[in-house]
Amino acid sequence: MSLEVHSLGCRLNLAESEEMRALLAAEDNLVVVNSCAVTAEAVRQTRQAIRRARRARPDARLIVTGCAAEVEREMLAAMPEVDGLVANTAKLDPRVWNAAPAPPVQARRGYTRGFVQVQNGCDHACTFCVIPQGRGPSRSRAVADVLADVSVHVEAGVHEVVLTGVDLTSWGGDLPDAPALGTLCAAILARFPQLARLRLSSVDGAEVDPLLFELLACEARLMPHLHLSLQHGNDLILKRMKRRHSRAQALLLVEGLKARRPEIAIGADLIAGFPTEDEQAHADNLSIISALEIVHGHVFPFSQRPGTPAARMPQVHPVTVRERAAQLRQRVAQIRESWLASHVGKTLTVLAERGGTGHAENFAPVRLPAGTEAAPGTLLQVVPTRVFEGILE
Repeated sequence: MSLEVHSLGCRLNLAESEEMRALLAAEDNLVVVNSCAVTAEAVRQTRQAIRRARRARPDARLIVTGCAAEVEREMLAAMPEVDGLVANTAKLDPRVWNAAPAPPVQARRGYTRGFVQVQNGCDHACTFCVIPQGRGPSRSRAVADVLADVSVHVEAGVHEVVLTGVDLTSWGGDLPDAPALGTLCAAILARFPQLARLRLSSVDGAEVDPLLFELLACEARLMPHLHLSLQHGNDLILKRMKRRHSRAQALLLVEGLKARRPEIAIGADLIAGFPTEDEQAHADNLSIISALEIVHGHVFPFSQRPGTPAARMPQVHPVTVRERAAQLRQRVAQIRESWLASHVGKTLTVLAERGGTGHAENFAPVRLPAGTEAAPGTLLQVVPTRVFEGILE
């Protein structure tokens, strides 16, 4: 039986899973679960994935790594389905697996887009988060190393590269002279003029440096798609979360970008039902969706994580949390529907993906015309004629 790597959670985990597939390609009967621990639900899904993998491959060696392997180590080690754990910080080390160093992933197989990890870990102490426990302190990759990875993707014909990290906008803080993320983006764009698209994963608005702002505002090859690690729209809740931005600062950032680049699409992570959240705070959370015109919304019902300060705060009733999460999702869906409809009749450049779909520059989802034979990773010009079931057609 062949190697299987099951990935849960963030884009960084997805990128690391691809590296593990390359690293462990010679393994015959191994299943790796690259876990997530960002919420209690993520841990539950990790346990489900482990049980499902064991049922499908009863004779395989099953190893768990990822954030849950750090945060929930004893619990996962006690599961009868698990044969062993690999520390999250060591999962890409060939020595841990008794493997030879792997070839670059994109040199071996072509994908729709290339994910490049530029940063790992986090130095912040948000009161709801266990990720620093699972990922450790912030660590930045040198510019030369990042450029080398991007080069592999570009030489393989990839048109879009996505920069990923646990706290992406903290990149550079631990490097000599502490360069900011804008410096790295500018270096990539300058070195690879043939790269059509550079995209950022989730960013912290408090860390958007002036050069990054300018690139987002006016550089056509840096995609008009900003996904903010926003978390909430109420200032008191933001303080209790130990976030480093205010509501007004988030509004100012987005207003400034939209004034320069009106087509930029805003995404955001939002938590519903954070401890002490009252009706007014929830109303502020709802209203910031409209104020920022959030069209790519990731809504998370608050999940109590043992050992975090938020777990010791007065909790919102679980039923109320679920109701508020549903209201947040509904608000995002309403704004997103109008936003998608505004693209009908306009020419979009779409990066083709598997299954006859793709994404425009602003990450609007598009279903390609029937009969279109476009290899994944191909850039196409399309004109949508309608919105159907949340997708441009």
